[in-house]
Amino acid sequence: MRMLKYVLKRIALMFFVLFVITTICFVLIRILPRELPMEKSQQELILARWEALGYNKPLLVQYGIYWKNIITKWDFGTSWYIAYRKPAWDLLVGRLLPTVLINIYSLLFSIPIGLGLGVYAAIKKNKWQDDVISTMIIVFISVPSYVYAFLVQYIFYFKLGWLPLQLYSLADAGNTYFSWKMFHSMIGPVLALSFGEVAWLCRFTRAELTESLTSDYMLLARTKGLTRAQATARHALKNAMVPVLPSIIGSFLSILGGSLIIEQIFSVPGVGQLYMRSINTFDYDVFMLDSVFYTFIGLAGGIVVDLSYGFIDPRIRMGER
Repeated sequence: MRMLKYVLKRIALMFFVLFVITTICFVLIRILPRELPMEKSQQELILARWEALGYNKPLLVQYGIYWKNIITKWDFGTSWYIAYRKPAWDLLVGRLLPTVLINIYSLLFSIPIGLGLGVYAAIKKNKWQDDVISTMIIVFISVPSYVYAFLVQYIFYFKLGWLPLQLYSLADAGNTYFSWKMFHSMIGPVLALSFGEVAWLCRFTRAELTESLTSDYMLLARTKGLTRAQATARHALKNAMVPVLPSIIGSFLSILGGSLIIEQIFSVPGVGQLYMRSINTFDYDVFMLDSVFYTFIGLAGGIVVDLSYGFIDPRIRMGER
């Protein structure tokens, strides 16, 4: 019962925070001046549409209309500049797949390497292998992901010619995101997103496993006759993974946010690129929907991470006193 109350409380707080952030974004974006397209016919149509949507009314009235349309019609507005007269929701859904694929590929690449290096560094603590890995971690974490993007383009495109400069279009890749040609063009942004994630995961795993290896239960396991490898595999790794595995969920969300710039550099037609274009073109409804999307993903991810601790380790129960 306490667990259920905790979950309901977190969900209620999540929607409250979502409402506050949405309100702030709505007010800030609506006070910016709107620009009309050059064609006179489009100008008249857009002005008539804005009048019907109440865009010329007071700000609070506009906000009420905005939420009314979402709740009653699931209408998040219309794009007027990025995709003329296309519903913002359809535009976002159409951009989700490439963003999700790149982030999933990046995680699939980062997790085994990061975990493996972290475990190896913890086992080799205070030896030269640990020093080398720790130095690499500091360097990789300190450098922003867009710097890796330029390095990947320079090395693998200009110097070696192994990868394309930017993501292939659907027409060039066989009208599907699951072709080998499309996957080949995604390697560049995947690598750019993975360096920092590998370093972060390696550092976290090393810290947790190092603490587990020096704990009292490891000494007890060794005195019972287990070898160092057996004690590490059966006890230390199991306990070290309790905080590491939920953090991987948060890693997906952090990469999702970091891919905003990466999608611009590699011309990925994803949600991140859509977000940047909505800001540059003052496409208000698209900007609002993208803001709601990223905010909701971040808040929901926090709840999932907290709850996952209890599933991984039954001794942990959220909501208990």
